[in-house]
Amino acid sequence: MAKIGAKLAEMRKRRNLGLRELAARSGVSHSTISLIERDKMSPSVDTLSGILDALGTTLTGFFLDMQSTLARSPFYAADDLVEIRKGADISYKMIGINHPDRQILLLRETYAVGADSGEAYAHAAQEGGLVLKGEVELTVDGETRILREGDGYYFDSRLPHRFRNLSQEPCEVLSACTPPTY
Repeated sequence: MAKIGAKLAEMRKRRNLGLRELAARSGVSHSTISLIERDKMSPSVDTLSGILDALGTTLTGFFLDMQSTLARSPFYAADDLVEIRKGADISYKMIGINHPDRQILLLRETYAVGADSGEAYAHAAQEGGLVLKGEVELTVDGETRILREGDGYYFDSRLPHRFRNLSQEPCEVLSACTPPTY
């Protein structure tokens, strides 16, 4: 997994900010920032975005700058996948975060029993995926299907869509989105 903590600590210190001052500016507790800086905690996208806003940069700028510090290999071990959404019910692990000029968002998605992506959402992209394990209910523009192991999907992401795991076992999906909009 990419180690973002050292980069965040370097940015904070370069701006002569203490943990408590950054916490006050970002709305993220100083203890959480400390854990993130020591790579003891992976922040949510919202948390990282809040910290980066307080440091005067963006998620895109941060990760583009990190590209120069990451090894560039075409291979990614399971431990190298970067968690971009982690919760008790849904996990998105990103493949290829350090690839220069990345044009595809490639994810290993895990949906716990009862997981729900929430209200239908849309974004400017196209996405497709393949169910690797279990089953997931996918709704695209009001049409709903249950997809099981081996089933796939591909749709225009500008159509409202939603994922839910209504089965009694976890579900794993390999998905791709282009351009990368998440």
